[in-house]
Amino acid sequence: MKALLMAAGVGTRISRYLNGIPKCCVPVNNVSLIKYTFEMLKRKGIHDIAIVTGYKQEHILKQLEGYQYTHFENPFFDVTNSIASTWFAQEFLNADDDYMIMNADVFVEEAVIDILLQAEDSPLFLADSTRIEGADYKFNWQENVLIKYGKELTANETTGEYVGIAKIAARDIEFCKSVLNSLIQQQKHSYWWEDIFYRSSDIKPVMVKDIKGNFWAEVDYIEDYERIKAYVAEKYYG
Repeated sequence: MKALLMAAGVGTRISRYLNGIPKCCVPVNNVSLIKYTFEMLKRKGIHDIAIVTGYKQEHILKQLEGYQYTHFENPFFDVTNSIASTWFAQEFLNADDDYMIMNADVFVEEAVIDILLQAEDSPLFLADSTRIEGADYKFNWQENVLIKYGKELTANETTGEYVGIAKIAARDIEFCKSVLNSLIQQQKHSYWWEDIFYRSSDIKPVMVKDIKGNFWAEVDYIEDYERIKAYVAEKYYG
């Protein structure tokens, strides 16, 4: 499996707390989150990694000195969304391997990566059914198939929260790139990369894997970062 990490965004909801560094550069267990993620992926046998940067990318590149990876830049990070980042990185996506696509500001314990590696469904999006009240990007799924999605879903409509990590099998890469380029040609620069599959789910159902019971957090708010620090302190220094 190969990994594509999305790290171009500004992160406006937490940026005032971060002194001008990207979210994936926050310290976690004495290293930056991006280093933590790289090391975790390497331990799981994922060595072919690409990253798309944009906002304050010099901080990320400095953190990754000494690592082997493929780098792409989204120079329009301030006026586009992650679908544009994917477009800039599309040469990395080849139908010779499976891919994990992950938001670089997501912290997960290693068991979450194990779940993804063992899964056979594709496209497969990870979600957490324990996160309904207060969920950010909400999913509704039935029998592991995504039915509804979005920030506007009510609590009654929500089955769980999207984690920010997905798997695309080699067999679906050409479909992914075809839809990607079609959406870019339609000037859908404000879409998330996930819209490639959300908006074509009538053709190719989106599968969902529930990771309830495993720790994860996305660095969107300062409270998220505090949860990560508390988890790390308990796990490693308990």
